[in-house]
Amino acid sequence: MNNQYQEFKEYCGKLKDIAASIAVMNWDMEIYMPKKSGGIRGQQLATLNGIYHDMVTDQHFGNLMNQLVRDDSLSFEEKKNVEVFLDYYNKEIKFDTEFVKEKSRLISNAFQSWDEAKKNNDFSLYAPHLKKLVALKRKEAEILGFEDSPYDALLDQYDKGSTAKQVEALFDEVRLKLVPFVKLIQEKEQVNNDIMYRHYDHQNQWDFGIFLLKQMGYDFDTGRQDLSSHPFTTSFGPQDVRVTTRVKENDLAEMIWSCIHEGGHALYEQGLSMEHYGMPQGEYTSLGIHESQSRLYENNVGRSLPYWKYNFSVLKGTFPEQLENEDVDSFYKAMNKVESSLVRTNADELTYHFHIMIRFEIEKMLIEGDIEVEDLPRIWNEKYKSYLNIEVPNDAEGVLQDIHWAHGGFGYFPTYSQGSFYAAQFYAQAKKEMPDLEKQIENADLKPLKEWLNKNIHSLGQIYTSDEVCKKVTGESLNFKYFYDYAVEKYSKIYELELLEKGF
Repeated sequence: MNNQYQEFKEYCGKLKDIAASIAVMNWDMEIYMPKKSGGIRGQQLATLNGIYHDMVTDQHFGNLMNQLVRDDSLSFEEKKNVEVFLDYYNKEIKFDTEFVKEKSRLISNAFQSWDEAKKNNDFSLYAPHLKKLVALKRKEAEILGFEDSPYDALLDQYDKGSTAKQVEALFDEVRLKLVPFVKLIQEKEQVNNDIMYRHYDHQNQWDFGIFLLKQMGYDFDTGRQDLSSHPFTTSFGPQDVRVTTRVKENDLAEMIWSCIHEGGHALYEQGLSMEHYGMPQGEYTSLGIHESQSRLYENNVGRSLPYWKYNFSVLKGTFPEQLENEDVDSFYKAMNKVESSLVRTNADELTYHFHIMIRFEIEKMLIEGDIEVEDLPRIWNEKYKSYLNIEVPNDAEGVLQDIHWAHGGFGYFPTYSQGSFYAAQFYAQAKKEMPDLEKQIENADLKPLKEWLNKNIHSLGQIYTSDEVCKKVTGESLNFKYFYDYAVEKYSKIYELELLEKGF
C-alpha cells in the first residue's frame, strides 16, 4: 500500500469516528435523552456536524484524492474507494459550514417537535419547524444541482443515480399489476387475523423478539435492542450495531416484524468489513439495497410458512393460553391478511407499496413547491382516501406517523419499495443457488442464508451502485417481475384465487 493511500485510509477512519459519535448522540436522543435536554443536544450535534463537514471538505484531503484517482498502481477496489469518496467530497464542498450546522439544528428541532406533535395528535406543533426544514431541503437541492426535478438531487443521496422518472416508472408497474391483483384478493372471502390482536404480555413478547434476533444471527455481543416510538437500526461500525422495536400488548405483529425487519438491517451492518472501516468498501451500498435486506428477512423469510413451521411452536409455548386452539396454518394466513390500513409500518406486504406511493407523490410535490407544509394533512388524507379508501381519523395516525421528514429524509421513502423488489429478486436467486434454502429455514437454520448475503451483497460495500450489485447477484437490473411472481404464487394459495392464467 503506497503512503498516499495509507494516509487516505487513515483519514477516512477519523471521519467515520466523528460520524459514529454523531450517530451515538442521535441514538441517545431518540432512546434515553431527558425531555428538557433537546436544546443543548441540538447545539452539540450542530457543532459535531460542522467539524465533520470541515474535515470532509479539507482542501488537502481533496488534493490527496485527486492525486490518488489518477494513480494506476492502485487496485480496482482501492481506486473505487477513492472515486466514490471523491464524488462525495465534490458534493460536500458545495455547502459552507454554517449551512451544515443550520441543517443539523433544524433537524434536531424538527425531531423534537414531531415527537411532541405525535404524542399530542397536533400537526400544528410540528408545522413551523418542518416548514423551515423543507425550505432548507429545497435550497440543498438547488445547491447540489439537478436536470429535471429538485427532488432528483435528494433521491440521489439515498440511492445514487435514482431519479423521480425511474421511481414513477416503478410505481407505474405497481398500478398496472399489483393494484388489480389486490382487487382480486379483496373480492375473495377475507382471512381472519383476530389471533394477532389478543392480549400478549409485554415482557414475553420482548423475550420472543430477542429469540428471533438471535436465531437470525444478530450478534448481541456487538449490539443491543431497545424500545422506541418508531423502530430503527443505527450503526457505529460493524462491531456496534443497535436496533429498537415497538411492543403493543394488543397487537403481536408490531413487535415480531419490527424485530425481524430491523434485524435484517442490523445483519447488513454487522456483515460489513471492519478492515475497510470508514471507506466506501466498508459502507452499505445504498438505502435501496439496505431495505432489501430488512424486507427480505421481514417478508420473504419472516412471513413465510417454512419460517413458522418451527417458530410457531416456540410462540405457542410462550403464549399457550392465547394460542391454545391455533395451528401454524391459521397463524400464517392471519399474518398475511391483505387489507387497507392506516399505518405504513402495520401494512401487509402488498398494500404497503400504496403507502409508499402516497409519500413519494407528496414529498415530490413538496420539494418542487407545488404544495406547502400547511397543505400536508389535507393532501395526506385525500390520498389515503383515493389509494386505500380509508378515512384518516387524526394526525397521529396520518401525516405524523413517520419520523423521516423530521430527520430531513426527503427522498428516503421510495427505497422501501425498491428494497422490497430487490429483496424478491435476491431471494429468488438465493433459492436457485441453494435448493435446500426453504428446508433450512423450516428447520430454523438461517445461517446459510446469512452467509450467502454476507458473501454476495454485504461484502461489496459501496464500491458498486445498486444496479451494479443487482446485476452481479442476479445477472440483471431490478425487475418488478420477481416481486409480482412471488406475490401471485403466495397469495393465490392463501386466498384460493383463480383466473391467474388469464393475465394475472
